[in-house]
Amino acid sequence: MGLALGAAADRADRPRLMAAGLAVWSAMTAVSGFAQSFWHLLVPRMLVGAGEATLTPAALSMLGDVFPARRRALAAGLYYAGVPVGGGLSLIVASYMAPRYGWRSCFFVLGLVGLLFVGLVLRLRDPRRDRLAIEPELPPRPTLGEIASTMVRTVRQSRAFVWAAIGGILMTYAAASAGHLVTWLVNERGFEFARAALLSGVLYATGGIAGNFLGGWFADWCHARWAAGRVVGLGLLSAAFTPIGIAFLLLPPASPFFFVAWFLTSAGANVFYGPIFAIAQDLVPARVRATAVALMLFALNIFGVGLGPFLTGLIADTTTLTAGLLHSVVVGGLAVVPFAMAAREARGTPRATDD
Repeated sequence: MGLALGAAADRADRPRLMAAGLAVWSAMTAVSGFAQSFWHLLVPRMLVGAGEATLTPAALSMLGDVFPARRRALAAGLYYAGVPVGGGLSLIVASYMAPRYGWRSCFFVLGLVGLLFVGLVLRLRDPRRDRLAIEPELPPRPTLGEIASTMVRTVRQSRAFVWAAIGGILMTYAAASAGHLVTWLVNERGFEFARAALLSGVLYATGGIAGNFLGGWFADWCHARWAAGRVVGLGLLSAAFTPIGIAFLLLPPASPFFFVAWFLTSAGANVFYGPIFAIAQDLVPARVRATAVALMLFALNIFGVGLGPFLTGLIADTTTLTAGLLHSVVVGGLAVVPFAMAAREARGTPRATDD
């Protein structure tokens, strides 16, 4: 749904689109609490994903219109701080509610909270799309055919976009595999569930905020100094955080460095969000900015979020979860290679400016 709704965001009123998506995914979150079988849970969860697909392409294209190009990665990083904040709060709330009121209560409460925010999203104003200033000859609402042809041409001609997407997939693979972390803490590190969920929530939220801010700021700093600076910055961040993630998985919980490494690993799992979506917008025409974000999301979700937790769990079922998580960290570290290739390809492309 992300590709279709990304194209819709390049044509429609973006706050209204986001509000409609929020209403759908919040209602389906609440419905998930009534599930009596796997299939009962699967269908509303799929619809949750369809509703969520409205948000990021529309939101990041709005931020791209509001913030100057030199701050684009930081703006996207601060937006994506919502991931660790929401994920962390969900673990904290679940650590309290699930043992007392059952897992269904978590879905009911979260669905209701989401519905309460629909009205606030509707109050947002859709900012002026800066493509009208950059490309004045283009119509304010490009047709679906124009969007599709522009994206196909971009993917075929921009090897930097493709290499950056591959690097983002590898980092997403590692970050998504961390969904097994609470299970790992309980089964292989001796934590009680409530303590594991609470600590995971706190460290994921605080470390994730720090990581999103650091990744966005550092990528913009690199962008101001070098050609293809944001891609270079992502490669450096990947190289720096990979050994920390390995150390965290090998350290015993009694070590004084265990929680430090845990915090830094949580930060490292979030450093790439802001830069990767800023890169997606840097390398495409402004007229298809939302669609470019949707295409990047499609790649990250299908190959990163889809494969990472599955293959990590498969390895865990045949060996140990420690081995499965270690493999995912190493896969994330391999992102250095495609980011280096993207940087080499992007050096000849004009750098996004505020002009």
